[in-house]
Amino acid sequence: MDRLDAMRLFTRIVERRSFTEGANDLNIPRSTATTVIRAMEDRLGVRLLQRTTRTVRPTLDGEAWYRRCLAILEDLEDAEGAFAGAEPKGMLRVEVQGTLARHFLMPGLPDFFARFPGIQLSMSERDRWVDLVQEGVDCALRYGSLPDSDLAVRQVALLDRVTCASPAYIARFGAPERLEDLAHHRLVGIRRLSTGALTPVVFQTRDGPQTVEMAAPFSVTGPESYLLGVQLGLGLAQLPRFHVENDLASGGLVELLKDTPPRPEPVSLLYPRSRQLSPRVRVFLDWAARRFSDRDRAIPSLAAD
Repeated sequence: MDRLDAMRLFTRIVERRSFTEGANDLNIPRSTATTVIRAMEDRLGVRLLQRTTRTVRPTLDGEAWYRRCLAILEDLEDAEGAFAGAEPKGMLRVEVQGTLARHFLMPGLPDFFARFPGIQLSMSERDRWVDLVQEGVDCALRYGSLPDSDLAVRQVALLDRVTCASPAYIARFGAPERLEDLAHHRLVGIRRLSTGALTPVVFQTRDGPQTVEMAAPFSVTGPESYLLGVQLGLGLAQLPRFHVENDLASGGLVELLKDTPPRPEPVSLLYPRSRQLSPRVRVFLDWAARRFSDRDRAIPSLAAD
C-alpha cells in the first residue's frame, strides 16, 4: 500500500473509531490495516492511535497527523478535479464571527448547497483567535481591524455603526448631546480576542476621527453579550447598525450622537496565502463576498486580495 492509500486508511480509521470498520470501508483485511498503521507509526516515530477493547482514538500527534492527511488528500482531489473539470467538492472548514454569519451567510446557504452539492461545510465559532494554518481552517470571517499576520485578507464590506443606549440607561444618566458629555457616562466595553484590549471608542467629526476615553465597568468579548449589556442599561456602546436595527425601530435602544457617528468597521475574509486556493475555498470566498455586497446594510469594498 502506497503512502496516499495509507493516509486514506488512517483518516478512515480515525473517523470510524475502528480498525475493522475503517478496513471494511476500503475493502481490505483488518490485519492489513493494523500492519499499515503500525508501519506508519514506525516511520513517523510517534504513536498515532490509542487502542482500547471498545474503540480507537487518535493521540495528540494522531490528531495533528489526521489534519495533515486530510489537507494532503483534499489537495490531491482538488488538483485532479481541476484537470477533470469537476465541480468543487470536499470538506470546507470555516471559522466565523457568529452574528455576521447568522445575519449575512446562513440565510443564503440553501442556495450555496444547491449550487455546490459536493461541498461539506463545517462552520465553527470560537472565543479565541484561531491560527488557521495550525488548526486546519480553510478561511475565516472577521469583523473589525485585524492584527498583522501572514494571512491573505479580502475585505468584503464596511458596516455602518451607531452609538446607542437603552431607555433605562438614559433615564438614569441622561442622553449625551456632545462628545464632551461622555466624560460623565459609562461604556459597555468590547475586548479584542487577539489582545484582550478594550476596543477604542472613536467618533467621526469634522476635524477627523476623535477617540474618547470612557469608564467601562463591564466589558465582554462576545457580540451577543455586548448587545445584552447595552439592552440591560449597563452602559452605552457602539454597535453595527444591522445588529440593533430591530431594537432601534422598537424603541428598545436609542441612537445617540448622530452628528458624530462611529467610524464604519470592515468585514474581511482571511485565508492562508502560502498555498494555492482549492476550488471549494475559492467558490466559498466569492459566494460569501457576494452575500455581503448584495445586502443593503453593507457597503461593499472591492479591495484586491
